[in-house]
Amino acid sequence: MPTDPLPILELTFEGLAAELKRRYGRGAYHAAAIMSAVYRQGLEPLQTPEVQASPRLAEALARDLVLDPGTVVEDKRSAGVVKFLTRLGDGETIESVVLPMATHLTVCVSTQVGCRMGCRFCETARMGWRRNLRVEEIVGQVLAARRRFGDGVRNVVFMGMGEPLDNFDNVVQAVRVITDQRGLDVVMRRVTISTCGLEEGIRRLAALNWPHLKLAVSLNAPNDPLRDELMPVNRKVPLARLMDALGAFPLAKDAALMMAYVLVPGVNDRPEHARQVGALLAPLKARINLIGFNPLSGDGGYRAPEEAEVEAFAQQLAEAGVFVCRRRTKGQDLAAACGQLRSQGNKTQEE
Repeated sequence: MPTDPLPILELTFEGLAAELKRRYGRGAYHAAAIMSAVYRQGLEPLQTPEVQASPRLAEALARDLVLDPGTVVEDKRSAGVVKFLTRLGDGETIESVVLPMATHLTVCVSTQVGCRMGCRFCETARMGWRRNLRVEEIVGQVLAARRRFGDGVRNVVFMGMGEPLDNFDNVVQAVRVITDQRGLDVVMRRVTISTCGLEEGIRRLAALNWPHLKLAVSLNAPNDPLRDELMPVNRKVPLARLMDALGAFPLAKDAALMMAYVLVPGVNDRPEHARQVGALLAPLKARINLIGFNPLSGDGGYRAPEEAEVEAFAQQLAEAGVFVCRRRTKGQDLAAACGQLRSQGNKTQEE
């Protein structure tokens, strides 16, 4: 009988049923009971009556089953925003954020310990890259958010620490698990994957043909020289190639690409920048989420914009024909806002 690990948080219902069949001669009946225990009832899988009624199965699962998403060791709260710290099995830590919306909660999950993309306005980039998160460590953040901070967690955004498309296979499998109706049951249209613009990952994601999945792209500059300065990824994937990949991305009828633009005073906020953004996005079905730069620890070299500066650039974008959404900052006092996540307990700081 197989003795290789069975990581339950990495499997959809169909995947778990197939594994139970292959390993132990069981199937959908026990898979449904185990999924319900883990995702709905907050129980350990071995506690389910269906498993306890079969001593041999219980013994096998006790040996093989792996449930190691990490442990929430700290949380901070302000004005409905929750930032929580998860310590992983190897001692590394990640941060996740629960954000209150009008009718529900959104959880912002991390996909890597650190990040190797090097964006100049991002706290996580300063950490460097430690490792990719496993599927269960990604799914575990959503599960922890629901168990600890509210059943109203209905949206999942892959906008935490790390570049999701740099951990492509694990992120895609995590999406499958998170959207499984027998599990966390998050509908696909409530899932957003953010990227700094990795062309290969965007094209691989497009090939999955998930039109209801939302794609968010960190734009932040409308021309190559400026984007090269702010985002090193642009030196490998310049804007022309990025726009071409985005043009081939499948969208639902009522959906649009979300282009994040972090406004940095004196850097990317000139009227000509707004006009260039309009020309760049004209061929796409896209909108701009305009975000004021959030201060980094120490001297980041940039300052946060005044509200009037953000509003002025939003008006310039609108005049350039861009559909612009002014995204209000949440969690800045917790260092939980856009670009501010960093594992303070990470081994890089401890060593």
